[in-house]
Amino acid sequence: MYAIIETGGKQYRVETGSLVQVESLPGEVGGTIEIGQVRLIHGENGMLVGQPLVKGATVKAEIIAQDRTRSITIFKKQRRKNYRRTRGHRQGFTKLRITGIETA
Repeated sequence: MYAIIETGGKQYRVETGSLVQVESLPGEVGGTIEIGQVRLIHGENGMLVGQPLVKGATVKAEIIAQDRTRSITIFKKQRRKNYRRTRGHRQGFTKLRITGIETA
């Protein structure tokens, strides 16, 4: 059984027990979270496709980590103008372990 969920403007294919890294979500490490933005569920009973969401479906997950990705370098330059700027960026993320997929 798997589901397609949407969080942070992106869609993820998840199964029970899988680990997924998503955009930052509020919550403490070790806590649980329910995701109600379920687009599709595929299981023993066939496929449930939402229009755009599957009514009453939720995906339960446990928060494994709240962290930030490795640093990337942003470099801006304009030629012949003595303009150079260097910045770094670390995007925050939440790592989840999917504990259950429930339908209505």
